[in-house]
Amino acid sequence: MPDLSAYRSEVSPAAERDIQKLLYRIPRQDFDRLANAIDKLAEDPRPHGVRKIEGADTAYRIRVGSYRVVYDVYDSKKLVVILQVLRRSETTYKS
Repeated sequence: MPDLSAYRSEVSPAAERDIQKLLYRIPRQDFDRLANAIDKLAEDPRPHGVRKIEGADTAYRIRVGSYRVVYDVYDSKKLVVILQVLRRSETTYKS
């Protein structure tokens, strides 16, 4: 019997482009770890270490090694939308 509490996940076109760029640019082990973390967001949209993005009602980010996954969670629709997958650099969060 399917888990009715699980969320559905979707990947935005921009995030899909980000993922495709990373596929051949990073070690396979890192890519698999990143893909696994994205898949698990449907089971637990707010895993340990998640950070809410200030100024946005539904946006969160998780860190997976040197990478960040930015996504929206819509609890009423049981939906997780992946928005961006980026490599974190020294300037990622600086204004």
